[in-house]
Parts: sequence; structure tokens; C-alpha cells
Amino acid sequence: MSEQTVYLEGAYIPLSEAKIPIMDHGLLYGDGIFEGIRAYGGRVFKLDDHMKRFQSAARAINLQLPLPLDEITEIVLETCRRNNIVDGYVRLVCTRGADGLGLYPKPEGHAPRLFCIAGQVALYSDEAYRRGLKVITSHLRRNKAAILDPQIKSLNYLNNILASIEAHRYGADEALMLNEEGVVTECTGDNVFLVKNGVILTPPVWLGTLDGITRQSVIKICKQLGVELREEPFTHFNLINADEAFLTGTAAEIIALTELDGQKIGNGVAGEVTLKLLAAFREYVLQPENGAKI
Repeated sequence: MSEQTVYLEGAYIPLSEAKIPIMDHGLLYGDGIFEGIRAYGGRVFKLDDHMKRFQSAARAINLQLPLPLDEITEIVLETCRRNNIVDGYVRLVCTRGADGLGLYPKPEGHAPRLFCIAGQVALYSDEAYRRGLKVITSHLRRNKAAILDPQIKSLNYLNNILASIEAHRYGADEALMLNEEGVVTECTGDNVFLVKNGVILTPPVWLGTLDGITRQSVIKICKQLGVELREEPFTHFNLINADEAFLTGTAAEIIALTELDGQKIGNGVAGEVTLKLLAAFREYVLQPENGAKI
């Protein structure tokens, strides 16, 4: 089996040869951005949307991307080609670059550093999609937008990481994160949805959540299926008392949330609405108009 090929600063090289200097701001301070992207059936799903979000995140942290967006798009596709990706996962990263230990990235420092990795991903088993996930509510609160806007996919994911560690400490698969007012925002790596009386609710982005690409897709699919979906705030109380709940994310796709803080949600297994949306989503990702050909 041939070694994985990655893109790093203008070259496609074996993974074993890819090195990042220890003075890079991405390593020293989490100063950079990333995108997690999926490929299905030889196409990169919603690549244009991912690229636009990547560019928006760069603008939000005053990071000048080292290449035009169309060239970065081609790098993603070429990295997939060189790794024979048909169905897989792509991680695109841009760090501040910079040199030295100071917080301020000096203009004369290294230019922003871009790299891209393409490989396989299987976050959850088939059984997990039927059984659903066990989730706990983290004691940590989600970042306020006034501190670090959760819409920015920055390399500083410590808020999410600490909550994920907490979840696994208690034997859970994921952690639910509330804002300072106790309103549901998202999980550590997924958006949250609940189903009650046939209506689907998901928190609005302004509450402190990432506007996930899979989240956006679910909203579109619901419109196509004629399912009522509303973006509005809800609390832990509403989630515990939901008929169904599910999470969405690039790696997770759509997966049921069936236990929260030791209490079953609904029947304690993936519900009818969740499974219907998962089936529709897996058809949606294969539609040619929803992906860029590798």
C-alpha cells in the first residue's frame, strides 16, 4: 500500500516527509483555520460552500490566504486524486505561519502556511447509527461570539476538546454545550436538532454555534421533503423531552442522540424522522450538483 500524499506549501509530498516548523503560530497559539470536508462517490461534497466558509474564517481572523480560492479548491481536488479518494475525508488547514514566540505575528515573518490531507474516515459504526449516541451535558460553556465566535473554524478548539474529554471521562460519546444563559448551542463537533410533534428545531447560529455544512444540507432536505424545521432557541428541558434528537456534522453525517445525562430521549433508539433524514442525506450527497468532481 502506497504512502499517503499530502499538500504542503506548494508541493505534494509523502506524509512522512511533511513537517511544520515549531515556531509556526498554528502550533504555538492555535492561530489558523481549518475545514473538514467529505468526498462521496468521486465528488467532494459542497466544496464551494466549504471554500467560502474557509475564506470567511480567514477574513474574520485577519489572515491573508496564501493563494486565490480557486487554486486552493484545485489543491483539495488534486490531493484527493493523488490519494485515490472516492469516498473519504479531507482536512484543509491554513496557519498564520509567522516566526518567533511573540503573540503579534510580525509582517516580516513567514507567510501563511497551507496544507491539505486526504484519507478515510469512519467516525461511527453502522450499529451506532441504529443505537444512537450517549451524550452528557458539559459543565463548560460555549464561547461567546464576543470572545471567539464559534462560527470561526479556528485551530484553537480547546473549548471543544475539554468538553470532549469530559464526555469520555463519563463514558459518553459526545458532550452537549450550553451558552452562559443555559440555552443549547451545539455539541463538541456537531450541530444539534430535536424533533417534537413532527416539527424539527435547531439552534440559530447567533446563539453560539457553527453553521455546519451538514446542518445547512439538512435544512434544505427538510424543505424538499415538506418537513417543518425552525431555527429557534431551546433548552436542555426541551431536548430531554423531545420525541427524537439527532446530531449533524461532516464526519458524523446524521446520527441519533438517544441518551442525554442518563435519560433516554424518545424510545432510546434512532427514531423514524432521524433515519428518514439520514437516508435522504445519503442520497443527497451523491447528487452530481452537490459535489465537485475529483
